[in-house]
Amino acid sequence: MTMTTSVPDVPIDEAALVADLLELLHFPSVSGSAAELEVQEHLAERWRGEGLDVDRWDIDVDALSRDPQFPGMEVPRTAAVGVTATLAGDGTGPVLMFNGHTDVVPPGDLDAWTGDPFVPRTMNVDGRDRIVGRGVCDMKAGVAAMWTSVRAVQNAGIPLRGSVVLAPVSGEEDGGLGTFALLRHGVTADMCVVPEPTSMDIIPANGGALTFRLTVRGLATHAARRTDGVSAIEKFYPVLIALQELEQRRNTEVDVVMQRWPLAYPLSVGTVHAGDWASTVPDLLTAEGRLGVALGETNEEARTALEDAMAQVSTADPWLAEHPVEVTWWGGQFASGRTPADSPVISLVSGMHRGLHGRDPEVYGAPYGSDLRLLMGLGGIPTVQYGPGDASAAHAPDEWVDIDEVVDTARGLVRLILQVCG
Repeated sequence: MTMTTSVPDVPIDEAALVADLLELLHFPSVSGSAAELEVQEHLAERWRGEGLDVDRWDIDVDALSRDPQFPGMEVPRTAAVGVTATLAGDGTGPVLMFNGHTDVVPPGDLDAWTGDPFVPRTMNVDGRDRIVGRGVCDMKAGVAAMWTSVRAVQNAGIPLRGSVVLAPVSGEEDGGLGTFALLRHGVTADMCVVPEPTSMDIIPANGGALTFRLTVRGLATHAARRTDGVSAIEKFYPVLIALQELEQRRNTEVDVVMQRWPLAYPLSVGTVHAGDWASTVPDLLTAEGRLGVALGETNEEARTALEDAMAQVSTADPWLAEHPVEVTWWGGQFASGRTPADSPVISLVSGMHRGLHGRDPEVYGAPYGSDLRLLMGLGGIPTVQYGPGDASAAHAPDEWVDIDEVVDTARGLVRLILQVCG
């Protein structure tokens, strides 16, 4: 694979970048909503109008969900849309993919926001201009940056040997439907950059995340005679302790690329539901959460670790021994993923960043699941995450991104296009 080592300076249209981003943020494209399809259609229409080679197809959600390697889904969908847009070279160079998801998480408590989550606004914080809105950090800013970079190269009229593929996907937040469909549709590349929020550092590896449900059973009776019953809530207490101990064991020794995190592979309970009447001893509790998957660990190994822990806590309690905790795996099933350290995409993105900023970016693994594991694991496409935004702002109220970081990311991706596809 031959790549250009020096590249011309190609300007980007910053005003158009911001305008495109604000336009994307007006779509309330929460996972599973109608707007999740609408934003995909919007991009297909815009890119077709800009002269890119657009492929738009209907995703057969039912058929894909029966695939043995389907990555899971947490919200109901009956339809989804796949889109790619290609700036084609002459076929003598490599194919570079930019992959970015267009679905967002729900806004949560609206009172925690300073405005409508889907009416984006700009503000100045400590002398830096920011855009605020649901999905701006995770990750419509990255989608706008990759779009802008391709437009800049196209408008400059620079002939390319290789091709650049824009791949916006839906369903990333709850499993990876869009990227899975992309790969099953036959889309491939020699390397890929996912402009997720990394503060413009490089992430070549992700821990996985498996969604689970625990069912704890009790015995209902009138609260006035509670000792005649068994509270499912009280029986959940030793279960919660066992989960915390399991998390501690699973984080005793971690891969060197994950050691920057206090918890590389978190185990978290996100919802707990029990009881249906205040004066009744609750006979059923369900708890849902996510189990971190270690680098190099299979999903099956991670599931077994949690299932064994629940079996042990059940054996130690006389009631649970007869009514053991039930474990169900559902929703998103994110495997861990890793691009080899010697992959050219890592050194190329590092070199691009160094050329723009005069320093090397940090390279580390992230404790959350992403489509990297599908692109690398199923598609065999060496992939890194590199993009604008602080990941701590993702999924938070008043989600934000610095405009300068979005602009810098777009400039960097321009240089990467010219270096790789030249």
